[in-house]
Order: sequence, then C-alpha cells, then structure tokens
Amino acid sequence: MKDILAQIVEKKKDIVAEAKRQLPLDEVKARITPDTFRMSKNFKKGDWNLIAECKLQSPAKGRLNQTHSVEQLAKIYAANGASMLSVHTDPHFLGCNEDFSKVRKLVDLPLLRKDFVIDEYQLYEARMLGADAVLLIARILSPEQLKEYLYTAWSLGMDALVEVHDEADMAAALATPAEFIGINNRNLKTFTTSIEQTMQLLPYADKERVLISESGVFSAEDAKVLREAGCDGILVGEGLVRAGDIGAMTNVLANIETENNRKMMA
Repeated sequence: MKDILAQIVEKKKDIVAEAKRQLPLDEVKARITPDTFRMSKNFKKGDWNLIAECKLQSPAKGRLNQTHSVEQLAKIYAANGASMLSVHTDPHFLGCNEDFSKVRKLVDLPLLRKDFVIDEYQLYEARMLGADAVLLIARILSPEQLKEYLYTAWSLGMDALVEVHDEADMAAALATPAEFIGINNRNLKTFTTSIEQTMQLLPYADKERVLISESGVFSAEDAKVLREAGCDGILVGEGLVRAGDIGAMTNVLANIETENNRKMMA
C-alpha cells in the first residue's frame, strides 16, 4: 500500500525549492507585516469552535465538490458561524497560494494555511499570503524543528495548530508550549478517517491546551461525541463540502451543545 503522506512530503521538497528560486526568503520577509494572533483571540470568544475547510479534493478520494469554488465555500462558511477557515495551498488537494490570497480578501475571519510545512520558508510565505495560523505536523518534523517552527510562527504573530496522529506525536507536541493541538483522525498512509482516533488519544492530551479534532466529522452526532469527550473544537472539510446544504451543516457544526451546556442555559 502506498504511503500518501510520504509521497506528498517528497513532492513538497521540490515545490519549496522552486518557490525559493522564484522569491528568495529575504524578499518574502520584506513583504511581511506581523499578525496579531487572531486565531487565539477568536477562539477565546466561545468554548466551541468550528474550523471550516475550503477543500475541493482529497488524494485518496479525488474530487469532493464540483459545484462550489474555494471562494464560494469561504463565503458560505463565514456567513454560517465558522470561527475560522482552513484553506489548502497544496496541489494534492487542488490548493494553491492564489486561492488563499483570494479568500483573504473576501472574509475577515482568521485563516489557517493548510499545507505540509517542512521548511521555515513556508512559515514566512504563509504570513506574506495573509495567514493567521499555520499547520505543523508532528509526524514530518523532528522535535527540534517542531519547537523552532512554533517559535518562528509566534515571532510573526501567527498561531500554530500542531497536528498529532498517535501517542508519540502527542508526546512531541506536549514537549512544546503549543497552545493548539489538533488530533487528526486520518490514517496518514491510507487517508481513511475515524473519530475513534481522537477518542483514543484524548487521555494522553493536556486538557489545558486547546484540543481540536480534525477530519472524519460527518454529522452533528459526531461533533457532539467529540465535544462531550473534551474537544474544544473541530476542523471539518469533506463533511461540509459534501453536505446537501453546506450553509446549514456549517451552522449545525458551529453550534454543538452538550447536555451540560443545555442545563447551564436552562
């Protein structure tokens, strides 16, 4: 069975090398204005947050949405309660930097640049594009890189979502001062998903961090299970873009309540 993540990372090396040739790091830095940690600020407004992902394609499943553009998805998400948007810039997901720039001009919500960061250049590039946060995948970075890239992101005023897939990844993430930890429910080799991944890893998590369950959420019930288990939010792509009514599903997933929440409101 092919290892999809390994293939993506290998291709990413060429993409980053070409980006450096086209626009050297010094020129990227000259175009940057530091951010103001907009993800952190937005997430503190409530105790449940939806990161809605503008996702058109999956390496494992192919095209996911034929009816909406990235810009159209962004506008729907922003109008229906998403706390933040995730925008792909990797070609395996039909993402590109141009899409990110377009969404940045359309919405005022914090934006996560969804990509496979293997070089500090990508962090500066993300901020140049207008990113408020970046994804740092523990599996593809050494412990030293993970911590270094986290601090680099912070130096640019950006938040970082540190993504973990197993106990070893969680330990690496907890060895850093990362505020946001994302538990990815996707098998990194096959790209199949199950929220059981989050349920299995939550006992090893630090509940003082902001815990986000990523992928594999397809219903309000999935989201409710995750919230009741202790997650502070979810990142959803396929479950939104394949919904019959994307706006309605966004609204539902952005407003998940638990029994305790209802009792407190009563």
